[in-house]
This record gives sequence, C-alpha cells and structure tokens, in this order.
Amino acid sequence: MSESCSSCSAATGTCTPESCSNEPKLTDAQKASHIDKVIAVMSGKGGVGKSSVTSMLAVSLMRQGHKVGILDADITGPSIPKIFGVTGRAGVSQAGILASKSRDGIKIMSLNLMIENEDDPVILRGPLITQIVNQFYTDVIWGDLDYLLIDLPPGTGDVPITIFQSLPIDGVIMVTSPQELANMVVRKAVKMVRNYTPPIYGLIENMAYLQCPDCHKKMEVFGKPKGEEAAKRNSIPFLGELPIDPVLAELSDAGKVEDYQSPAFDQIAKRLAEQIRTNIGKNLA
Repeated sequence: MSESCSSCSAATGTCTPESCSNEPKLTDAQKASHIDKVIAVMSGKGGVGKSSVTSMLAVSLMRQGHKVGILDADITGPSIPKIFGVTGRAGVSQAGILASKSRDGIKIMSLNLMIENEDDPVILRGPLITQIVNQFYTDVIWGDLDYLLIDLPPGTGDVPITIFQSLPIDGVIMVTSPQELANMVVRKAVKMVRNYTPPIYGLIENMAYLQCPDCHKKMEVFGKPKGEEAAKRNSIPFLGELPIDPVLAELSDAGKVEDYQSPAFDQIAKRLAEQIRTNIGKNLA
C-alpha cells in the first residue's frame, strides 16, 4: 500500500518502495545475501593482534556451527587472506563479487584478493579507501551468514567512521594488550563508538602472558594484565584474555590458522554469543 510522502520523488506524491527516494535500494549482491549479525573488531592502536583475534574468533564461531565471514577493512595493510592461506583473485558474477572461502568454509573479502601480487602496496587516499570498504559490504555476495566480522584498521579515522555511519553494525569488540599505551588508545576508541549506536559487546586482552613450554609458568612479557580492570573502567564486559602463542604465529604465517586449537578462544566466542543474546534481550525489553 502506498502512503503520502512529502519528500517522495514520485510526481504523484505517494510513496512506494519502488518510487520513494527515502527507501534504501539494495544491490543485487545484497539481495543474494542474508547476514544476521555484523560485528566490528576494533583496537584503536595497531600491533595488538587484532587480525589474529578476528581470525580465531571466526574459527571458534565456525566450530560452534555458525556460518561466518570476515570483511578485511584494513585496506592498506590487509592480512586476513594470508592468515587463512587464501590466494588468487576473488570471483565475479553478474550479481556482484564472490566472497572467497577458506579451507573450512569461512567467507573472506579483502583487497589482497583483488590485486595482482599480495605484496603490492596499496597507495590510496581516504575517500577511495572508504568507498572500497562500503563496496565490500554492498557489492560482495556473502550469502547466508550468522556472523560477519569486520577487521577494522587501527585508529578512529576514515574507515571506522564510514563503518559506523554506513553499515548496519550490530555491535563492537575491543581488542587491547597489557601496555598502558594500548589501554589509553582503547579508551579513545570506546568514546568514539559511543558517538554512534552499536553496543560494545566486550573487551579482549591479547598478549596477556607467555606460558613457558617447560615449567608452564606464566610470564607477563608486557606487564601485568589490565584487561579486566580496563573493561570495568569503561563499563563494558570483559570477554577474556589470550596468551602470546608461537604456535598461532607459525600457523598464521603458514596460512593454516584453522588448524590452531585454543580453549581460550572458544570460551571467548561463547561469551560473545552470550553478550549478543543479552543485548537482544535489552532491545526487546
């Protein structure tokens, strides 16, 4: 049924999905996709292992029976395809770009899947970078996904602004490390997210300790873990802490991150699912 609409572009002044300029128009790729939850993974500061956390969260969610995709929004420093061992160009159909798949079926889109050589530099200005990020959502055929994780670049600049203003983000995960510098920058990122609407599902502290392979003693390489304290200070849930693990680094370098086993990641993925359910409950109340 049509309704009266003063801003409608139709000459009749009546509003239908076909005629109204206010009605969002879906691309063919979006019509061929159904994504239940879009989650941004953010750190504010570089070097805290955000892409590794994003990758292993995707693996843990996939092992729990979910359909998962990763949108690599770090356009100038993409690493997700390398971590999963995904090579070659992304496919294209009449409806849009085809998301590549990892060995175990995680869907991936990254600029490294659209350039000739993976080590070619990406030299682009901000407006073009944000346009590409938008197109990775609107022009990629993601199919049916329970979770689309967006691996954001460090900082609070063009790409995060575009993500929060243009994409239907359901929630945000913060990643930090024990250094006070990292926690200070995370506080900036938390304040940025609160300028927009998505809830923060929680904070993950990466590189919290290194466990000696011989005596199993935990060595706090970057100082005493502060993740739980930082989460409390920012009034967000604490999802858990993760160790420095050379095995994860080796498997990621070899493109075999899906072979990595980690009860800590699995527990964090379960806590994430709980936080999502909690936020859904709050919205329905």
